[in-house]
Amino acid sequence: MALAFDEFGRPFIILKEQEQKTRLRGLDAQKANISAGKAVARILRTSLGPKGMDKMLQSPDGDVTITNDGATILEQMDVDNQIAKLMVELSRSQDYEIGDGTTGVVVMAGALLEQAEKLLERGIHPIRIAEGYELASRIAVEHLERIAQKFEFGLSNTESLVQTCMTTLSSKIVNRCKRDLADIAVKAVLAVADLERRDVNLDLIKVEGKVGGKLEETELIYGIIVDKDMSHPQMPKRIEDAKIAILTCPFEPPKPKTKHKVDIDTVEKFQNLRQQEQKYFDDMVQKCKDVGATLVICQWGFDDEANHLLMHRNLPAVRWVGGVELELIAIATGGRIVPRFQELTPEKLGKAGLVREKSFGTTKDRMLYIEHCANSRAVTIFIRGGNKMMIEETKRSIHDALCVARNLIRNNYIVYGGGSAEISCSIAVEAAADRYPGVEQYAIRGFADALDAIPMALAENSGLQPIETLSAVKSQQIKENNPFCGIDCNDAGTNDMREQFVFETLIGKQQQILLATQVVKMILKIDDVISPSDY
Repeated sequence: MALAFDEFGRPFIILKEQEQKTRLRGLDAQKANISAGKAVARILRTSLGPKGMDKMLQSPDGDVTITNDGATILEQMDVDNQIAKLMVELSRSQDYEIGDGTTGVVVMAGALLEQAEKLLERGIHPIRIAEGYELASRIAVEHLERIAQKFEFGLSNTESLVQTCMTTLSSKIVNRCKRDLADIAVKAVLAVADLERRDVNLDLIKVEGKVGGKLEETELIYGIIVDKDMSHPQMPKRIEDAKIAILTCPFEPPKPKTKHKVDIDTVEKFQNLRQQEQKYFDDMVQKCKDVGATLVICQWGFDDEANHLLMHRNLPAVRWVGGVELELIAIATGGRIVPRFQELTPEKLGKAGLVREKSFGTTKDRMLYIEHCANSRAVTIFIRGGNKMMIEETKRSIHDALCVARNLIRNNYIVYGGGSAEISCSIAVEAAADRYPGVEQYAIRGFADALDAIPMALAENSGLQPIETLSAVKSQQIKENNPFCGIDCNDAGTNDMREQFVFETLIGKQQQILLATQVVKMILKIDDVISPSDY
């Protein structure tokens, strides 16, 4: 875009290559944007809830992902439209902040856009719609706080945490083992949680997977698993009360940094050099032995000769361990990472009760378990499954469950799931609309209708009659003044979500409503779209 002046000094704007651009203005632009947003929401709508469908995505290089997680579906989708990209950002921000509810937030935004479209057709100005939505979202968030319940939990009483994690896992492919996986997630979070500061560092929970075995064999290890084995097949496979030297320096004679050339013209010189190297290496091994190390974990490799010498000197070693794993091993065992041999001291060694090598099935796959560590603040969830896709999806599901447990430790208020919280908010927002005399009341009523979209999608995905089911539950909520009635997706025979133990975190729900409203307001405020036309 450039600015030019005519002969009277009046500025006018020149848009470059004007004939190659398409331009939508006013209502057309808003409608085009809304339909793009609705298209994305429609894709995710079918994967909401315990009976939701999964999506299969193929990347350009042929990798296939099967997932139910809203953020993952949108991340992997090839989205061209700018407004659709905003929806991708929306689910991503829900994922980063809360970790769960990534599908619901997009469905909610899609429903709000749909209501906005109807209001625009009636001739209501987009800004008034945006203001009405803002008012309504505030009413809904305050109402959620009123119907929320506080959950008490301690290290011994974790049932409430497990139930909430089970709600998250019930919409995933792993729902047949949701009890076991929820237990694992809660134990992992409580192992690394700082309950005084009410904070959890999820980096300390490592999620590893190995193809083979069945989902029920997934286990929680109070320690670290490394996808490596001992560097020499004849080294001991099991070391008790291990003292671990964690090295980031190569286990071999040093190579001078400068360019060098060694002339060896006699056998004696060669022997000399070889003895020198061997002595150097013996000193290294001796240094580790003197400090009291019974296992060496090295970031770099060492050659076969070094390996042979280590074997003979009875010093088991593991080579090529990645940087992140080294840090976790250091945290778990209470050791220090040592960059130079000269700095090795007994205080810098990590301690672990048991280091063992475990092999799987009939393959040569072996992994190293480092357990009963001095400081159990780093744990590993080890997932087994029939194929790679299953393991990847289980990792994503466990991540959601971990995030939910973390959110409950931060803020232990919960609302009831199954669409009950949304229906209750919808009733409250509808009732509040009468208090506003202006045009905003139409937008507030539109917001109340949009809130019904989530329970409606839940009913639809469960094969129930959506409108009948929703109206029955809604009238039941109003009649009994009971905000816990939701959609009975699993045919448990009761609508009361307290009896079905379907819980969701309060902050997750509030965040969903706030984020969806923000994005919709942003989309409504766009009234001019200038885009380069396709060649």
